[in-house]
Amino acid sequence: QVQVVESGGGLVQAGGSLRLSCAASGRAGSRYAMGWFRQAPGSEREFVAAISPNGGSTLYTDSVKGRFTISRDNAKNTVYLQMNVLTPEDTAVYYCAVREAQPFDTSYTYRRAVQYHYWGQGTQVTVSS
Repeated sequence: QVQVVESGGGLVQAGGSLRLSCAASGRAGSRYAMGWFRQAPGSEREFVAAISPNGGSTLYTDSVKGRFTISRDNAKNTVYLQMNVLTPEDTAVYYCAVREAQPFDTSYTYRRAVQYHYWGQGTQVTVSS
């Protein structure tokens, strides 16, 4: 079992920045593909960004390209989402997702929720206008 813990959400004005963190804890030496999803009130959960287990590949949804950056620290099994130039449309609960990597997919990224094995509880991001 892998525990997934997010942090870093909060309230920010439009144009501001926030940095989300997500730590995955499991078996020593485990490698994970990780991603961020978000869900606004009345909307379905949507993909935001993903990073491969080796950190060499990243993927973003179009609406956050150029504003959000996903990165990771493999020594800590932690992924970060730096969010800049935030808009009210970014307001949502942000969820971290974790997929256990296999030897063949250390450079793969995943954008579908069903491809992930573990989820965090979510962290609220609210952007005021």
